[in-house]
Amino acid sequence: MTTLTSRERVLRTFSLQKPDRVPKDISWGFTPAVMETFRQKTGSQDPEEYFNVDVRFVGLDVPPERIEEAECERRSAFRRYYLELSDGEFNQSTISEWGTVYLPGSFYHFTHLIPPMRTFSTLQEAENYPWPTFEEEWRREYARKRISEFHERNLAVCGAMAVTIFEVVWQLRGMEELFYDLKFNPELGTYLLDRQTEIRRSMARFFASQDVDILILGDDVSMQTGMLMSPATWRKWFKGRMRQIINEAKAIKPDLPIFYHSDGNPEAIIEDLIEIGITILNPVQPECIDPVKVKQQYGDRLALWGTIGTQTTMPFGTPEDVRREVKKRIETVGYDGGLVLGPTHSLEPDVPWDNIVALYNAIEEYGKYA
Repeated sequence: MTTLTSRERVLRTFSLQKPDRVPKDISWGFTPAVMETFRQKTGSQDPEEYFNVDVRFVGLDVPPERIEEAECERRSAFRRYYLELSDGEFNQSTISEWGTVYLPGSFYHFTHLIPPMRTFSTLQEAENYPWPTFEEEWRREYARKRISEFHERNLAVCGAMAVTIFEVVWQLRGMEELFYDLKFNPELGTYLLDRQTEIRRSMARFFASQDVDILILGDDVSMQTGMLMSPATWRKWFKGRMRQIINEAKAIKPDLPIFYHSDGNPEAIIEDLIEIGITILNPVQPECIDPVKVKQQYGDRLALWGTIGTQTTMPFGTPEDVRREVKKRIETVGYDGGLVLGPTHSLEPDVPWDNIVALYNAIEEYGKYA
């Protein structure tokens, strides 16, 4: 088979056809300890380049030259929502572009999250909140530049909008508080979700207009044993809003592949996801959802991305176990295309370096289509 570029390979995969080989991904990246090991072992600073990954994620991020200025503006805008924190605590925290504060945790890279809207009781407080827009021209020009550079290298580009609605809003409001709003204070709950959806609709239009190859959406709405909320609750509050975002992108680029991420087991809503336009499911954790079953039931409508377990094989297997898992996945799930292989989530400090090398070597060895 003719060797394809990474972009051609990924697009053929997502049209559910056989490419020349199975595309590779690093999914949600390396945790700091693993990244340090990577640097020591390879002398490289970029795992995606080193392992010849086929895709690159581009968000509406702050360009490097504006990071310090943007950080100061953010801290000024959101300081009044954290009056219980001393100046020292606030200044040592990490603060997201949405305004959520993350304090250092006691274990590895974990953090303690503080939602800025946790004490809100009125709609006016939410309306007065300094919501980001992500529509600044300097931000969009930086994204355009990165998309263009990756496309010039024939890499597939993903418009990064994961953590799309639910996760952003609960991290602003608090998870218990948001679920309370949806039940007992629906005016506030509706406003928060609608405001977030409008921001994401604008972002979806931008990415589609820039000819990205995949639109990345998702929220962790499931856990190991099933849905985090009832399917009825998800359908009432989130399904239609996610459809609005997808429709904005497809109005500009009708054939745009749409990726949806939820950790855990979202089987209860897979048909709903397909109905609203999702064409790629991630991460398909083998510890709690069977990739072979998903392929058998939905493989004519859905590509799979991920599938190599970060709770089992990657941390606790041997390199040979990793190789067997990759070979098995290609034979049972990727035999006719429709599969991007990578870890199901970030690689944690307990993942041996030799297992990481084995993963990407095995994809190269077993992932070639005749």
